[in-house]
Amino acid sequence: MTSPAPALSPTLELACELIRRPSVTPDDAGCQQLMLERLANAGFAIERMRIEEVENFWARHGTDGPVLCFAGHTDVVPTGPLESWQYPPFDVLIDEQGMLCGRGAADMKGSLASMIIAVERFVADHPHHQGAIAFLITSDEEGPAQHGTRAVVERLRARHERLDWCIVGEPSSSSLLGDTVKNGRRGSLGATLTVRGKQGHVAYPQLARNPIHLAAPALAELAAEHWDDGNAFFPPTSFQISNLNAGTGATNVIPGTLSAVFNFRFSTESTVEGLQQRVAAILDRHGLDWHIDWALSGLPFLTEPGALLDAVAASIKSVTGRDTVASTSGGTSDGRFIATLGTQVVELGPVNATIHQVNERILASDLDLLTEVYYQTMVRLLAC
Repeated sequence: MTSPAPALSPTLELACELIRRPSVTPDDAGCQQLMLERLANAGFAIERMRIEEVENFWARHGTDGPVLCFAGHTDVVPTGPLESWQYPPFDVLIDEQGMLCGRGAADMKGSLASMIIAVERFVADHPHHQGAIAFLITSDEEGPAQHGTRAVVERLRARHERLDWCIVGEPSSSSLLGDTVKNGRRGSLGATLTVRGKQGHVAYPQLARNPIHLAAPALAELAAEHWDDGNAFFPPTSFQISNLNAGTGATNVIPGTLSAVFNFRFSTESTVEGLQQRVAAILDRHGLDWHIDWALSGLPFLTEPGALLDAVAASIKSVTGRDTVASTSGGTSDGRFIATLGTQVVELGPVNATIHQVNERILASDLDLLTEVYYQTMVRLLAC
């Protein structure tokens, strides 16, 4: 006789419901409606913010005092080749090793489920808590990120909405739940450089100007440049060339232009204007005929030790017994938009080992621990 499968915890039940919805960016696929129904039942005031084709919402419970916001996204990255998955990516399962498997398990539907369950419990236990609890949820984080959190933050700014603390549910942990939290991120400044030469025949180089040859020394100098030393919270600023393109496809033609795409991941020791000026000076020093289109994805932000970081670290220690490390490594997140409100921002979520990969998975039991960490953080910050 086969024993019945053990019942799932409330957090895992909700995580499975969310993962089953194929919310490939920017499609929400009904995830937010599921969350909103539960938040409304918990007494939250709900405000939907559909901007262009993107679903967002802002929800709030409580009145005056400090505001703790839970932020995240319901959209997930595309699955990649379905035949490469060991299991259908949206037919969620918990395997024999206790791993919760499915697209979005780590990034970041598991965190969303933990947030909802923790908040439901906290509001029931502390109906007259201090301050307010809020949710800022989007379906445009994995895509262009133009009509999601960035746009919602601008609406909140325009009406002077208070936002003191924010926990973003990004998968921050490295090997074990809570071993790492993100207390900031580097800025991201991208650029497309065009260097103009003169097209000609390779047999008559004296009649042409090869932009590849002209640009190579300048690109080498840019790559070797020491931009800053970083600081106690950030590593030194890095410069990376990601694409080079030139040529007509013919082997006997000197191209007329070269295009180079590069990116700075920069610390608070550098500024956008300073980096742009130093790049221009190097290009000019090499006598190039050049043009750059700049694209700023986000400024660096930092949450120094204080009420939020202390509460999160103490809760992780209490639940897991682990000391957490605050880090600013990795890519960007929607925290960069929220931080512009003067908000303390911390990213805390599951282990990130399989995010954006085929066969995404996390340890299922970690979500119950994460729920407890979120709950205890609220107790430390908002309980009367």
